[in-house]
Amino acid sequence: MKRVITLVLILVCIFVLSGCKNRSMDDIIENEANITGIVKETNDTSILIENETGEYFVSLDVENEDSMTNFNINDEVVVYYDGNIAETYPMQMNTVYAITLKTPADAK
Repeated sequence: MKRVITLVLILVCIFVLSGCKNRSMDDIIENEANITGIVKETNDTSILIENETGEYFVSLDVENEDSMTNFNINDEVVVYYDGNIAETYPMQMNTVYAITLKTPADAK
């Protein structure tokens, strides 16, 4: 009987922990650090954005699968990240939770 209870508890823990990474876009927007910038360059793995504080390489390996990853030059985007920025030139954001399009380039 103890083995059955132990097995059930282990399975419950696995299901709970596996669901932690699949946060909703609303949860990310409400709870994570963010930065807004204009897309200056794009490639397969990152985008370069610029705002009044500088330039940032932003990883396109985002946690939320609903996040956008295809951008055009001059799109205005909002990047939700873990709050850590590597102080290189340009600065880098490697842990990105989501990226949203604020203003498309063709709407300016």
